[in-house]
Amino acid sequence: MSKVQIYATDWCPYCSAAKALLEDKGVPYEVIDVTDPELRMAMVERAHGRRTVPQIFVGDTHVGGYDEMAALERRGLLDPLLA
Repeated sequence: MSKVQIYATDWCPYCSAAKALLEDKGVPYEVIDVTDPELRMAMVERAHGRRTVPQIFVGDTHVGGYDEMAALERRGLLDPLLA
């Protein structure tokens, strides 16, 4: 299974939704708390300028935010990416 990383904050509802989707699927993930300014800058760089949270990565693939991940799930494309 590919490593999943979520750049997030504790108070973001979309971050919570992304975590819940992965938890429902039994997928382990790492949360990177971007309340730390240095980690937020690293996220922006890695996410090609995106500043909003969550920013989700599966391996080296930038999935985007929760909406993009949920769209992949609806289309049946998330599981192959996670494998």
